[in-house]
Formats: sequence, structure tokens, C-alpha cells
Amino acid sequence: MPEQSLGFLMHDVTRLIRRRFEKRANELGLTTAQWRLLVYLKREGPLAQARLAELLEIEPISVSRLVDRMEEADWVLRKPDCNDRRVKLIHPTAKTRAAFEEAHDIAEAVYAKALNGLSDRAVKQVMSSLQKIVHNLSDEESPSQSSEANHE
Repeated sequence: MPEQSLGFLMHDVTRLIRRRFEKRANELGLTTAQWRLLVYLKREGPLAQARLAELLEIEPISVSRLVDRMEEADWVLRKPDCNDRRVKLIHPTAKTRAAFEEAHDIAEAVYAKALNGLSDRAVKQVMSSLQKIVHNLSDEESPSQSSEANHE
């Protein structure tokens, strides 16, 4: 049955988590895409729009529009890169830093709801299984490894 396939289940889980998060995070004025962008800024520090496009897996023009809206709402600012004046780095604002913990709490509550009724062991197994799937589907091979493999 298609609805029981891995792809359908993963899609449904992602959709339901996103919908529940957006419903709660709407009070902060954040969409899921905006939240993801803020998470990358928190993890990586200020980033160029091109790098954000890669991380978010969306077109650069979409990132530009997203950042425009977030800048208007005072979530981020664009500042010149001191190493390359042509590049603008996206920085979180004080508003972002203040709201981040609240948004993080919302996300954690959504995850807790998603995992409700599963034992600690089952949660660890789900997380381990998902990490393995990510690893299996990621391109882990570096260019030097693939050229070495081609010469063997």
C-alpha cells in the first residue's frame, strides 16, 4: 500500500510536524522556513545568502525574498562581509536571539507530542534509524576518496 511506504510515511510525519509547529510559532510571526534559517544562523553564525540557499535547499532568489521579509520584520540584518564587500552576510538580530528560546520550546513540544507513547528505548531506536537513513542517503565520499577508488 503506497501510504505505508517509507517515502509516504516520512512525508506525512514532516508535513504534520511542520503544520503543528507553524500553528504554534505563528504567534511569534515565524514560518517553518524562517525558523530553519534562524537555526542555521544560530548553528553556523552569520552566513551568505548563497550558503543559506544550499543549506535550506531552495533557490537563491527564494532565499533573497525570505531574507527580505525577515529583515522587514526585524529578524535578521544584512551586513557586508569584511573579506568580500560584494557579499552580504545574514546576521540574527536581538529580536531573534530573544525569541529563539521560545521557538525552540515550541519545537520541542511538537517533538514531544510526535513521540508521545513511545518508550525511551523506542525513541532512541527511531532516532538511530533516522540517522542511519540520513547517512545511507548522504554523499559521504570526498572527491579525493572517489579518485583514489577510481585508481584501484
